[in-house]
Amino acid sequence: RRNGEWMRISKCAWRMKQILGTCNGGCFSFTLIKEGDMSYFFQFSEEAGAFLPKTSGKIFIAVLLILALAVGALSRGREKAPRMSVKQLAFSAAALALGMVTSNIKIWKMPMGGSLTLFSMFFICLIGYLYGTRCGLMAGVAYGLLQLLIDPYVIGLPQLLLDYPVAFGALGLSGLMADKKNGLITGYLLGISGRFVVAVCSGLLFFASSTPETMTPLLYSVLYNGSYIYGEGALTIILLTLPAVKKTFVRIKGMAVEPLKNAA
Repeated sequence: RRNGEWMRISKCAWRMKQILGTCNGGCFSFTLIKEGDMSYFFQFSEEAGAFLPKTSGKIFIAVLLILALAVGALSRGREKAPRMSVKQLAFSAAALALGMVTSNIKIWKMPMGGSLTLFSMFFICLIGYLYGTRCGLMAGVAYGLLQLLIDPYVIGLPQLLLDYPVAFGALGLSGLMADKKNGLITGYLLGISGRFVVAVCSGLLFFASSTPETMTPLLYSVLYNGSYIYGEGALTIILLTLPAVKKTFVRIKGMAVEPLKNAA
């Protein structure tokens, strides 16, 4: 009986090894998902070295995006938070649009999907700063799905989920600092740090095999992801510390939030 149990455990372990990949330097290096597993929505591009969405994949992502926005706009939290107003939707949509536009202005493009852009992360963190964590997380997930639609780098389904809706959704953590002193800057730092942590985990799990021989997978993932995330963060912080820019965003928050308080 014990031998039978051990055989079942061994088969399960072997199957998990097939799914998750092999252990590389103390970190799991996940193998690519087979083309057949994603063939309906994605196709593998030899030139890009990754899966790219087909038309059906783009439609599916767009449907997910619409559903995510609809659920977020209509749902109520446990504390019966009010639904998103037209003003919130308008400001959030404008910030998302600015984030998408600036994300395509790449100051520095790296292999495997990383890039330093023109303040694109700031506009997503701004939504959290204006309307709180709930709206910020929802906007971050929506932005991640838009990035997946427009500029994808996919090697498998787990990596897709971690690098897009989860990593970009973490930018919404800026909402935790919405009512704090210097909340715009501290919230932004918290948001990009959340994305950095998720990106480092993704690097350890899915890209460890790309690590140079002179580095450990953890060090490589930290340096790779930190270079473009905190590089863009440094440029953004410099901009936000300018007195004229500070005053502008104080006015924007007043326009975006004050009428909501009066209505409440």
